[in-house]
Amino acid sequence: MSETNIPFGSEFSPSQTELPQLLVFCKTYSGNKIEIESKILVTFFANHGNGNKKNQKTLAMNCRLGLKAYGIIDENSVITDLGEKLFLLKDHTQELYKEFARHILLNLNGMVFVQCIRDMFLASEDVNLTSLRHALAERGLFYPSGGKHPSIMRLWLEKAGVFKKGWSVDNEKINEVLGFEDNMEALRSLSPLQRAFILSLANTGKVEFQYANQIARLAEATYGVQFPEKSLPKDVLNRLVELEFIEISKTTEGRGAKPFLVKPTEKVNREILTPLLTQLEQQTDPKLISLLRKPISDILIEIDSTDRYISGLALEALAFKFMRILGMNYVATRLRAEATGGSEVDLIFDSTRLVYSRWQIQCKNTKRVALDDIAKEVGLTHFLKSNVIVIVSTGDIGKDARKYSNKIMKESNLCIVLIEGVDIEKISQNPVAIVDVFEREAKETMKLKKIDL
Repeated sequence: MSETNIPFGSEFSPSQTELPQLLVFCKTYSGNKIEIESKILVTFFANHGNGNKKNQKTLAMNCRLGLKAYGIIDENSVITDLGEKLFLLKDHTQELYKEFARHILLNLNGMVFVQCIRDMFLASEDVNLTSLRHALAERGLFYPSGGKHPSIMRLWLEKAGVFKKGWSVDNEKINEVLGFEDNMEALRSLSPLQRAFILSLANTGKVEFQYANQIARLAEATYGVQFPEKSLPKDVLNRLVELEFIEISKTTEGRGAKPFLVKPTEKVNREILTPLLTQLEQQTDPKLISLLRKPISDILIEIDSTDRYISGLALEALAFKFMRILGMNYVATRLRAEATGGSEVDLIFDSTRLVYSRWQIQCKNTKRVALDDIAKEVGLTHFLKSNVIVIVSTGDIGKDARKYSNKIMKESNLCIVLIEGVDIEKISQNPVAIVDVFEREAKETMKLKKIDL
């Protein structure tokens, strides 16, 4: 992924520089890129780069770029409002790092970053730069291969006590830094409709009761969502009450159906809520994250759910699990579960092992995969520039579908991997069995593509 949503911080690090001194440079020489870099070089990097002036200048430039990426100076090296705020705290070290950490958590995807690490600890996963890279990608956070982005962010958060030792998170310190209760776990459990509603309620700035249907109308206009006409309480309000984000009351005046009145609780702090929900917007479906913690056998139970949305999410999680076992890199979700009624999900993965390849994964929670299902994916490869199609079905692969797949593979450069219900069952019992399934498909493909010399 070319996109970077964890800030660049190379050489802008508390292990190499001192924030109070950097803030003095940014304030004193605001707008003067050359002078800022010069002061950084002389102060922090004069003995670096093996005495090579060019290398030292590069280090100083990288530090300036880190200051920009973290929002302390702008693209013209002019000190920002954040920089001014931090400058006033330069002589109060504890408050300085606390305020900077708050900025990172709220505005630089820091809370998603921290929550990802908490998830990994919960799942008993080792946290290192390799495993963290994959876990962050699953949550929609990317940075260049080999980049020090997560290490630098952790070091700055450590200065405020958010990280205690290594990757261990101090949850109480997060609440202290935010100045508010950490509701990240609750917020990421919200559906898009629930998020839009609570944001719109916060945007009104009112703390008294308001008509729920009017808030829903505001959310539709603001965030482009569509609320159900008759199931607003069931789909939206009840969950927000359960999480203690809103209070509700039923009106008594008028005829017919009585609209609900809603008002925000103390948890709905717009200053905190908006940036956190903004961070979550770019994530893979938040509900998917909880499924990724589960073993395949538990995900299969979710697939059998009568709720098509839940079963759709489970299918997506299953594909994630498969590709993760194979060491693939998550790129994007092409069709959201909501958009497909939970019946099917498309995912895109990349692999850079030896050569580049793009994998297009289609999950189907149906009794049988038909020829048309394969044909649709084949047609999309031209748009997605895929090399491999993977069909994951909880049912059977139809005879005509297999025949068509074989024909496509024989006459093109495409590879089509067909995984059906019996395969999934084997993999659930033994995850390593996925290797056997893919090897089986590879051997069949090799037979079809044999060149007669």
